[in-house]
Amino acid sequence: MSVERKQILAPFKSANHAHARCLKSALTKAESVCQARGVRLTRLRRRVLELVLGSHEPVKAYEVLEQLGTQRKRAAPPTVYRALDFLQEEGFVHRIESMNAYIGCGEPGHQGASQFLICHKCGEVAELDDDEIFAVIFKKAKRLGFRIDDQTVELKGLCKSCRPG
Repeated sequence: MSVERKQILAPFKSANHAHARCLKSALTKAESVCQARGVRLTRLRRRVLELVLGSHEPVKAYEVLEQLGTQRKRAAPPTVYRALDFLQEEGFVHRIESMNAYIGCGEPGHQGASQFLICHKCGEVAELDDDEIFAVIFKKAKRLGFRIDDQTVELKGLCKSCRPG
């Protein structure tokens, strides 16, 4: 691994977060990544990405569909799922399996392994992107003769706001 990443990319909510600037930056980054990769960020894909990035909280596909339905006459589940699949493949969103929901990537365009800290009380999610964690899991799996195709680690507990004392 050439670049060591060990950071919290999408921290739990903070009072001083400039969300409008954050959203604009993520969309601009997604557009430039798509252009560099030669793939299209269609109007629908961009709008789905905006809706997922809208609150820094996990959002279900049907919530996206519902929001699109108020803006588009022909928004259908397969359309939304195809857009979400594209966004996930390109590293703009992550799927939180245990919640059956999607959340924006803290580093748009990053297509690697991530770890998620999920508060089981309030449902907030923070993305932790630590290559050391991936390396340990990869090494142990290899030792067992297992090839990892995809890695998403979900850790559940209580965020600072929900933890007593």
